[in-house]
Amino acid sequence: MTERHLFLRACRREPVERTPIWMMRQAGRYLPSYRATRERAGSFLALCRNPDLACEVTLQPIDQLDFDAAILFSDILITLPPMGLEVAFPESGPKIATPLRTRAAIDALAVPDPEAELPYVMESIRVIKKALADRVPLIGFAGAPLTMLTYAVEGAGSKDYPHTKKLLYGDPESAHVLLDKIARTTAVYLEAQIAAGVDAVQLFDSWGAIVSPGDFREYPLRYAKRVIELLRASPTFAKRSVPIIYFVNGCAPYLDDYASSGADVLGVDWRIGIDVVRRRVGDGVALQGNLDPGALFASPAEIRTRVADILGRAGNTGHIFNLGHGVLPETNPEHVRAMITAVRELSARPPA
Repeated sequence: MTERHLFLRACRREPVERTPIWMMRQAGRYLPSYRATRERAGSFLALCRNPDLACEVTLQPIDQLDFDAAILFSDILITLPPMGLEVAFPESGPKIATPLRTRAAIDALAVPDPEAELPYVMESIRVIKKALADRVPLIGFAGAPLTMLTYAVEGAGSKDYPHTKKLLYGDPESAHVLLDKIARTTAVYLEAQIAAGVDAVQLFDSWGAIVSPGDFREYPLRYAKRVIELLRASPTFAKRSVPIIYFVNGCAPYLDDYASSGADVLGVDWRIGIDVVRRRVGDGVALQGNLDPGALFASPAEIRTRVADILGRAGNTGHIFNLGHGVLPETNPEHVRAMITAVRELSARPPA
């Protein structure tokens, strides 16, 4: 049977009638309805852990803005507590009270069973899939190993990543042990999401670009590949071969290596033309991106002009429209709507 969902067809580089669109952080603070649900939940973590409320906020952008895919509402860091690192989520950003600074602390980490340790995520997926009723596909996700390492080692976000680089360059053996544990945790977590019903998965390497090109091959890329290899080799993936998306924020210096990740789709941030990426990575992968999130502060007419430019650069096959990173909380939802309308109108193609 032919797949009817535009998003999944584009992920597989199949012909589509128009370019599909979804948006990173599309279930988020720019929507008044999300803020209201978040207030009812009492905290961000309580919202993540409540399948009914997680479903509610996942569906809000689908019901209100009509994106072509939904993305599970959760957070990349929720796999750290089952590994042995407690995470708090204050309004200023995630905090780890006891970040990893020793080999003994790394050795003490577990590779958890996600069904046993994160049952609310799997239940959220099942609830969301039922509520979506196959209107659009559901994307699951996880943090890529290097990005997860930065939080585990720094204890929070960082500008210069001193503890991360001290570990990578001062004790590479321990860095590899930690990255391997995170990679194995990530693979089984994504496998569990697929078993629960997600239709695609994305690896977020938000901070994968903090290293040189050679170190990108040694650390972020090597362990993203490991996750993808483990996932593809799993029994669950053999039954449900879903598209895999790999997103590196700041991918431009690494294009010669980017397509070797094994992913079906490569996410592109806004710092490079998507046509340049296509020329460098070839036609064997789909591309996703890449409007600057800040461009949504422009007028609807200017948003339309920028959408047209990206569509023209990306071409008609193997492209999913998205932002180059997550939507900013201050964004006007009507400007998001203007972007969606522009993508749909400007990318529409006559039937073959």
